[in-house]
Order: sequence, then C-alpha cells, then structure tokens
Amino acid sequence: MKEFIDAASFKEMILCADAALHQNIQEINDLNVFPVPDGDTGTNMGLTINNAASELRKKDFDTLSAAADCVASAMLRGARGNSGVILSLLFRGISKRLKGLESAGAVEFTGAMTDGVSAAYKAVMKPAEGTILTVSRLSAQAAAKAAGKGAVLEDALIAAIQAGDLALKDTVNQNPVLKKAGVVDAGGMGYMVILKAMLASLRGEIVSGEEGERDYSESTLFAEKSAVLQESITFAFDTVYVVRKKDPDVDLDPLRKYLSSIGDSLVISDDDEIFKVHVHTDMPGNALNESQKYGTLELAKIENMVTQAEQLAKGEKAQTTDDLDAIEEELEAMENEPAPLSSPEDDADYVAPAEKEYGIVSVCAGEGLANLFRELGADGIITGGQTMNPSTEDILKAIQHTPASTVFVFPNNKNIIMAAQQCVTLTDKKVIVMPSRTVPQGISALLNFNPDESEESLVGAMGEVMGNVHTAMVTYAARDSDFDGHNIHAGEYLALLDGSLIGSYVNTKTLFKELSWAFDDFHPEFITIYYGEDVTAADAQAAAETLTGNFPDAEVNVVDGGQPVYYYMISAE
Repeated sequence: MKEFIDAASFKEMILCADAALHQNIQEINDLNVFPVPDGDTGTNMGLTINNAASELRKKDFDTLSAAADCVASAMLRGARGNSGVILSLLFRGISKRLKGLESAGAVEFTGAMTDGVSAAYKAVMKPAEGTILTVSRLSAQAAAKAAGKGAVLEDALIAAIQAGDLALKDTVNQNPVLKKAGVVDAGGMGYMVILKAMLASLRGEIVSGEEGERDYSESTLFAEKSAVLQESITFAFDTVYVVRKKDPDVDLDPLRKYLSSIGDSLVISDDDEIFKVHVHTDMPGNALNESQKYGTLELAKIENMVTQAEQLAKGEKAQTTDDLDAIEEELEAMENEPAPLSSPEDDADYVAPAEKEYGIVSVCAGEGLANLFRELGADGIITGGQTMNPSTEDILKAIQHTPASTVFVFPNNKNIIMAAQQCVTLTDKKVIVMPSRTVPQGISALLNFNPDESEESLVGAMGEVMGNVHTAMVTYAARDSDFDGHNIHAGEYLALLDGSLIGSYVNTKTLFKELSWAFDDFHPEFITIYYGEDVTAADAQAAAETLTGNFPDAEVNVVDGGQPVYYYMISAE
C-alpha cells in the first residue's frame, strides 16, 4: 500500500496519465455533442498534459516540489482551449500546496487537489456544474475526507476515483444538452482518465515505458495541427551553441537582452569556463557573432523548425543535425563547385522597434482576415481559431514581441479567451484581454480603436461595440446529431447566430433565407460577409444579394477572409 509520493513517482504518474489520455482522446472527443467542427476537448487536454510530459522527460528532480512546479509551468504555457486551461489550473493549485516538500502523504496531496479545484473555480467567471469542475471538486472532497479519517494516499485516491466516477455519471443530469444527447461531460471524462492513470502508476500497475518516451508531436495527437504547425513557429531556427568564456566573471546580461530582441525561448546557462545558449531566432548568424564577443565559439547546432514541421506534416522524418555525416559526404563530393554566397541578412544590424503605449494581438485563421487585422493596426497575428486553439505559450510569444507597454489581446473565439487570460501574470507587459467571441467582434472593436484615448475609454468603447455585433456562422455538420430539436446529418450546412443553432440545410439558398429572417430582429444597418477558403467570390456575391434584397437600407460588404472551417462569417450591426 503506497503511503507517500516523491519526485520520481509523481513524474511517472504524470507520464502515465499523458499516455492514458492519448489512448482515450478520440473517445473523449466523441462526447462533444454540438455538431459543429471544434477544438475537441480530448485533443486540447492531450496537448496540454503532453507539454508537461515533454518537460518532465528532460530532467530528474530532487524534490516533489520541483517536479510539481515543472508540471504546472509546462501545463500553463501549453494550455489549449478552456478544458486545457482548467486542467492546467488544477495542477497549478497542486503545485502551490506542494511547494517546498520532498514528498507527500495523503493529507498533503489531497489538500493539494483541493487547492487545485479552488484555483480552477476562481479563474472561471461563471462556473458551470456538470463539467470537469464538478468532477474534480467532488473527487478532491472525497479524497480529503478519506485522508482526514486516516486513509493512506493510495486509499485516498481510490476514494477520489469512486466519487469522481459517480460525479461524471451525474453530469448527464446536470447539463440539459448532455442529457438530451445521453452522454457525460468530455472534460470530466478526461480528468478521470488522468486520475485513474495516476493511481495505477502509483500502485505499479502501469509504467510509462516506451509509450511514455514516445514523441506525441509525431503522432495522431498532432494531426489536427499539422496544417498550421509551421505558421505557429514565430522564429525559424532552433539554435544551440557553447562558448568558452574569455573572462570567468563576464556579465552576460547584455547578451541576454540582445538575444531576447532577436528571438524567443531563450535559455543561457553558464559556469566559470563556458556558457551554453538555446534560442529560437531568424538570425542565427547574428546570435553567434554577438556571442563571440564574450568568448570562443566551440560547438553549435542550428535546425530549421519550419522545414522540420513541413516534413512531419507529410509523415516524413524531420531532418536534424544527426544527418550531418551524410550531408558532409555529399558536400565533399561537390567540393569543386563554388560555395553558395551567404545571405546578406545574416550580417544585417538588428534594430528593435521603438516601444509604444498600446499594442494589439489578434487570433484568426485565413490570409484575408489576417491582412485585415494588420490593416486595422494589429502588431501580432496568431494563427488559430475553431478546431485549432492556440496555446497560452503561443499567445504569450506574440505579446512579448509586441513593441508596446500595454497589449490588447483579441481571442476572437470563446474557447481561446481563458488561454489568453493566463498570459496576464506571465509577462511584465500589461495585458488586457478583450473577450471577443467571434472574429467580426474583434474587427468591429479595432475599427473603433483610437490610440489617443485612455485605456479605460478604449476598453469601454470597444466592449460596447462588441456587444452590438451579432455574428452568424455558416459551417458544416461534423457528425450526425439530434440537437435542440433539429435532426442533423453529417455534411449538411449549419447556420448559427450568436452561438445558437438556427438550423441545418442541404443548400445555402434556403439557409440564407432563414438567416435573413433571423436578422429581422436586429434591424441591421451594416452587414459584412467574410467568405472562407472553400467559397468562390461569385457564391459570396450571391449570398450578399440575398441579404441586400431583404435589407435594402443596410450597407452590405463582402470580404475575402480565406478562413477554414466556416464558409461564411457574417456580422450584423
């Protein structure tokens, strides 16, 4: 009977939980009852915990506290979607309670579970029961109660799982949508998969083994992201090198500031003789040249992450510096050919942009929408949205590289707002998350952005504008469903207005007629149609003519958004 956990056992528990969640991802995703294509719960939770597992595999830990800190930090930065953010908050609370501990028994660990639940509830503005919040709360309560009566850790976790299973089963009765579909909550199920794997690991029933060492970035878990993977890479070159110091006491702070200005993911470690640098940058040559002012370059590795992402997306092996022997043989065979000229960009002096008061970061997918946000003043564009929720780390990178002391973030999707909000405490910049739930809300807000106004006035004005924007979405049914009185078949056109389903249709002509009737209640003065990558300009114009015919006094505009997933995004103001 296991009474305590230490750093090694906690690490193994998380690795096993990562593997277990990966094995159950599709089953969890299938619980998403709303028929539209979305950033599925299982995928988001899987990517979030896998970020922690990847960090854990890189090192060993002397204390439980250090291992828990690593998990919390990695999950926070890798959190995707609301389910991923809530999962990261549960483990952040656990980490805080375990601070300074080398090991933990039932009382300490169940107290940590309770703190994790408190952290998650506090972060959600309107906590809904019948979700992962309910399941984790009742699990923690049962575990703490058992520990209070003298149960050892293993028995306390058994109590947590028994209560969690009952709570998960009851979610179908707490949420009307789940009840109608006859399924349990997806996030709650994901949490129970994690909890059960952690207990099985503690008892020695499962081990991470080869499965735990697997690189999930090359697995089916990453399949949904492969198409946009390279777009999420801010800087192309993964650059690692070692420099022997000229002076043991050399001050590396100026180098650290310089490298931060030309890249991200910066880590510098040093001792009396050498220092090692890891940085992602578009200018590896500049990084090496600047570093040589502090000593002699001894070893370097530079890999193009964009090329690697493209190769992985095609199912190919990513080329790495491990392939250099073969490349060297090719070069020797070509030694009589003239060497290629180096790019002049490698020698260009980098001048960081001057910092301004306000900056803007926006999330969207589609070249047309990205260009429109740039025209409206966005400093950073994060590729993402429905089906591809960016992580907290993705959003944080864009914030850090925005040359402003205050950065406004527009998530433009309800499932990205929580991930954006986690960035507030992760940077020295002031971050203001405008809770835009749709792309049209974000666009309308930026149309009313005046950098000469005070922060308070900006927040108020843009918030009011967003509240006046009604958004219709036209997409397709991802699965058969009997939803809200509609018998829906996979592949049919779906029309949604402000998140509510209007209906499913076999042709867009009927769809737009019903959408026009739904708009009647708003008496719109301005209608903008953003058409997606699978829609022709002619079809978009035909849709516009239908709306113009029903609202002759409204100003109707058509914009090539180029977005995936949604055939049309339509704003009515």
